[in-house]
Amino acid sequence: MKNILIHPSYFPSVSHFVAMTQSDLVTFEMDDNFQKQTNRNRMYIYSPNGIQLLNIPIKHSKTAHQKTKEVQLETAFDWQKQHFKSLEAAYRTSPFFEYFEDAIRPIFEKKHEFLMDLNFETMSVVSKCLGLEFDYNETSEYFHEVTDKIDFRNLINGKKDVSEFAPYTQVFGEKHGYLNNLSILDLLFNEGRYALDYLQKQPL
Repeated sequence: MKNILIHPSYFPSVSHFVAMTQSDLVTFEMDDNFQKQTNRNRMYIYSPNGIQLLNIPIKHSKTAHQKTKEVQLETAFDWQKQHFKSLEAAYRTSPFFEYFEDAIRPIFEKKHEFLMDLNFETMSVVSKCLGLEFDYNETSEYFHEVTDKIDFRNLINGKKDVSEFAPYTQVFGEKHGYLNNLSILDLLFNEGRYALDYLQKQPL
């Protein structure tokens, strides 16, 4: 039985979903300290100008170490509207954007208080779109090293994630070339119902 340990993240990378799709049991890390500049609160998409970072503003804690599950979203900026506009600019002409739009849009209209709740909703909705069962466990304590699970927590560090996957057709591929391991939304909007089959075939 393949049991993996992985972080919840914001519309996770393709590598996240490759790991989740190919596991028997997913356990989400719930007891880590928040780290800046990771995919905990950001995703990468393929914009008309190439790769684009969409970052969620958060309320910064006065304490040095804050648990990710305690991180609150900053509501002073209308980041949700900006993010959805960016997705529209990037994927409106993709084969499956309109097909999944009604499932994805409500996430950008709902006001979440905590980052973790938002991340779980993005993963749940995308899993439903993929036809993937979203069944998981949660940690109750933090362990630096784990022996009973395959540790994929390093995938949260987007820039250090060196996973390489088979190219698929992307909207602006002819202009900028293939961009590897973007947010799962890139795969979903471009490949639609074939996305799950793609995820099951990729090495990690």
